[in-house]
This record gives sequence, C-alpha cells and structure tokens, in this order.
Amino acid sequence: MRWKLTLAIVTLMTNVVAVGDICVAQDAHKLTQLGGEMSREDAVSLEEHVKENPHNSVSRTKLLGYYFIKGRQDANAKSAKRDHVLWLIENDPDAEVLRLPEGHLNKILESEGYERAKQAWLRAVDRSPENLSVLQNASSFFLIHDPQIAEELLLKGKALDANNLQLSQSLGQIYSLQLLRLPAGTEKTAIAEKAFRQYEQAYNASEGEERDALLAYLAKTAFAANLIDEARMYANKMLENDTRGWNHGNRVHHGNLILGRIALAAGDIEEAKSRLILAGKTGGSPQLNSFGPNMQLAKELLERGETDAVLEYFDLCKKFWKSPHQKLEQWTEDVKAKRIPEFGGNLNY
Repeated sequence: MRWKLTLAIVTLMTNVVAVGDICVAQDAHKLTQLGGEMSREDAVSLEEHVKENPHNSVSRTKLLGYYFIKGRQDANAKSAKRDHVLWLIENDPDAEVLRLPEGHLNKILESEGYERAKQAWLRAVDRSPENLSVLQNASSFFLIHDPQIAEELLLKGKALDANNLQLSQSLGQIYSLQLLRLPAGTEKTAIAEKAFRQYEQAYNASEGEERDALLAYLAKTAFAANLIDEARMYANKMLENDTRGWNHGNRVHHGNLILGRIALAAGDIEEAKSRLILAGKTGGSPQLNSFGPNMQLAKELLERGETDAVLEYFDLCKKFWKSPHQKLEQWTEDVKAKRIPEFGGNLNY
C-alpha cells in the first residue's frame, strides 16, 4: 500500500507544474533533456570529462538526465546517479538540477543512497541556513518521503522572505500532497485551506504564465476547503481566459470540472453533467495528453447513477488521451456493467 501511495504521489508531482520553479530551473531542464538524448558512449565520454573537471555542474546535470531516462539500460546507472547527486549536494547545493526529479533519490528503491543524501542535505542547510536556493532545493528533495522536513525548510525560507513566490507555491504543493493521505473530514478541510492560502500568496506575487498555471490549484484547493465562492471565482477565471498556449486545454478542462462539482454539491445534476461534457471537449494539453483527464466529477456522477454523460465523457477524452486507451475501454466496460471503475491517480490529476 505504501508503495502504491508513493507511486501515485510521484506521478502526481510529475503532472504538477512547479510554477515558481519554471524560470529558476529552465536551463537545468534543457540540460537534462539533452542528457536524456545521449548515447551510452556519450555518457561514458562525459563521465571521463567530469573526472578531469569535477566542478563542471553542466556535465553532471546532463549525466543526471541520461541516468534518469536511460537508467534501466545502464547497469551502473543507480550508483552513478547517486554519486552525482551526492557530489552536487556537498559541493554545489545551489545547483538547479537538484530541484528537479533528476536530482532526487527514491527512499524505497535507493534506501542507502537516500539516507546519505538526506544527511548531506541537512549538513548543507546547517552550513547555509539563510540561503533560499539551498532551502528550496533541500525541501524539493524531501517533498515525497520526508514532507515534514520539507515543510520546516520552506517555513524557514518564508521567515526570511515572506513574499517569495517559489516558497509559497512549494508549500501549497506540500499541503496538496498531504490531502492524498487524508480521509474526508475537518483535518482534510483545514489542510486544503492551508494549501489554498499558499497558492493565493503565490498567485498574488506572480504574473503571466506563472499566474495562469496556478488557477487550477487555487480552484481545486478552494473547493476542497469548502471555500465555494473562491473556487467558483478561480474556475471562472480559467474559462474567461481564452489565451492560447500550453495551458489552454488545462483551463478548459479543470475550470469546467470545478464548476461541475460545485453544481453537483448544490444538487444541480444537469449542470454538473453539462460541465463534464464541456471538460471533455478540451483540446488537450501536455499534461492531459500524457496522464489523462480528471475523473472525480465522473465518479461522483456515477455514484448518482448518471452513466450516459460519463460514457460520452470517456469518448470525448479519447480524442486527446491516445496512448492508454485500454484504460478508457476498461472503464467503459465497467460502467456498462454497472460498476464504478478504479480510476486511481486520475481522481487527482
């Protein structure tokens, strides 16, 4: 069960756009992409270069990209990746790649390496307790497996810079991930409001694409916190913005779904069904095309016996979610057999 929950959180994190980190880690992301495209021979050559030039963080970033993408094909990948991560933590804890998945270690799959990296991060924070980049990088490392440490580090950062966009967004993400572990109740509602308030601070401190990408998180956490007026406001903001770009499909999808859930909670089933169909008519997005549509409203409608709208929604989703059609086909079979499907992570994406 613990492994399944961790996998769900890792997948959700991958789907989440770390808004505050977009500009900060942009170059590192490009370098890891280049690394992921290298051949094994290129990686061996670059490793030789790093031996001669150990402080070349650019080369280490590329290598981490290689091991992250092609690690299963390289027998030495796990130990090599661990060694690069440890070197960067100890020698260059500001490195941008340490804020990305390529710069993290998995506590379950790499327990020894994770523990060594954990101690290295705690030492790095002790050495630089007021370095916001170090605090942010360390909190990113601890986010999944030691969220309490991650929260403590981010709160230290907020004490130094209360209006920091990245810290607010990261705290919102921590509280959002906590929601996955909690049953419905007052504690979950309180955590949802904490997430919402952090996203709200990040939203007020941001502009352009960064601000736009926060709207879905604001609407979702506001709804989970029973802040219905705020959830409706941010959902409408998503739909009022017709600007094209990578996030357009996300806005159409999640804006309609939140308005549908608000309608359903108020007893307006017809409006909820209409919003579900509108959400399915999104043109897709990098996130939706990869991880698929959100199924929470569909599940809530199925629990009320509304199968036709849900089946139509499945058909619409096939237009942008092409690779894992077997899921939609299985879910369709389940619904026709009067079963509510196991939607898994698609209840959270």
